[in-house]
Amino acid sequence: MNNHPAALALHHLGAATDVPKERPILQLQQVNIHYGQFHAVKDATFDILEKHVTAFIGPSGCGKSTVLRSINRMNDMIRGSRMEGKILFNDHDLYADQVDPVLIRRRIGMVFQKPNPFPKSIHENIAWGARINGYKGDFDELVEQSLRQAALWDEVKDKLKQNALRLSGGQQQRLCIARTIAVQPEVILMDEPASALDPIATGRIEELILELKNSYTIVIVTHNMGQASRVSDHTAFFMVDEKRTGYLQEYAPTEQLFLNPQHKKTEQYISGKFG
Repeated sequence: MNNHPAALALHHLGAATDVPKERPILQLQQVNIHYGQFHAVKDATFDILEKHVTAFIGPSGCGKSTVLRSINRMNDMIRGSRMEGKILFNDHDLYADQVDPVLIRRRIGMVFQKPNPFPKSIHENIAWGARINGYKGDFDELVEQSLRQAALWDEVKDKLKQNALRLSGGQQQRLCIARTIAVQPEVILMDEPASALDPIATGRIEELILELKNSYTIVIVTHNMGQASRVSDHTAFFMVDEKRTGYLQEYAPTEQLFLNPQHKKTEQYISGKFG
């Protein structure tokens, strides 16, 4: 084990044992995010339950992707960004001074809007992250297991040495999901993972999300209301005020939010009256 204090700090964020099935793995408490002088998101407070799918919805510019990226500290890479409040992962503060963001991203992986495979073989795409993180096991076994979990193994098992860029867009996105899985995270963040895909590939991604939630906590940003209703257990609806600052308008179990929203703006958005 890495004995660096930051590594130890993250190690102690480990999954709890003997806990209720529906426990919050992530807790956002009065989260405010700024980019320089711009207040991007204000006062977001809600829990994300373990091994559930949580969807973030809302109009463009409402901060849903900003909140998503704050969960694994991707916003740290943006100059001038800062976060106020707390984000707890297994009851530990992800923004504590002793926690290394790089180590966080091993436990909280991310899949982006546009598939971004490395210009390497399919096998090397999966093995690469595990290799740089010190994995000592059987790489062939890891690659197969990860591709099976991403519902891609049967399509690529005979061409693992092929350049990943030769795959279709939908296959590339599932490859990126497999690459994320290979590092053995607890949480997978997905920023509009199907927005660039055709309907058939989108359907496969949605089916995959429903399978993966048996093993992982998934948080997905989507503009597709049908997709949010099909794949998520809980939905967070973000809005934007007159200053272009995003805020959480409503958070509820998905069925409740779509069928019986508590706010007029929520009902207007999910019915397509604005977006």
